[in-house]
Amino acid sequence: MIDQDANRNPASIEVSGDGSSSPRQRAIEAYESARDRATDTLGEAPLLALAGGIAAGALIAVLLPRTDAEARLVRPTARRVKDNARAAFEAARDTGKKQFGDLGYTREKGEESFTSFLDGLKETARASANAAVDAVRNKG
Repeated sequence: MIDQDANRNPASIEVSGDGSSSPRQRAIEAYESARDRATDTLGEAPLLALAGGIAAGALIAVLLPRTDAEARLVRPTARRVKDNARAAFEAARDTGKKQFGDLGYTREKGEESFTSFLDGLKETARASANAAVDAVRNKG
């Protein structure tokens, strides 16, 4: 037997005498509104949707246990990636140290410059605070 309500056009559902729509109509409207918002969001920011999908996939992958076959197949590649990343980091660090050394920048000079900067910052803050206090005193 076919349900007659299921075949009716949602737009033809009547409003009750007091002006409020039926719970079914409100549910249909809420669904359509949510669907429209989701469609608009995906249309305006597809990269956000892609990032959300990647994040969800990564979360699922982390939560699922690793099989022995995956461990056997992934281990050599993971080790190679880790070794390459370590080599790249060390090369960048060593090159940066050499470049700073060639320019005459040392750790001691860096600490001295930073200390000088902080002292100047404290002096500037103190002078600004004193100027604000003086302005209030002279105004009152």
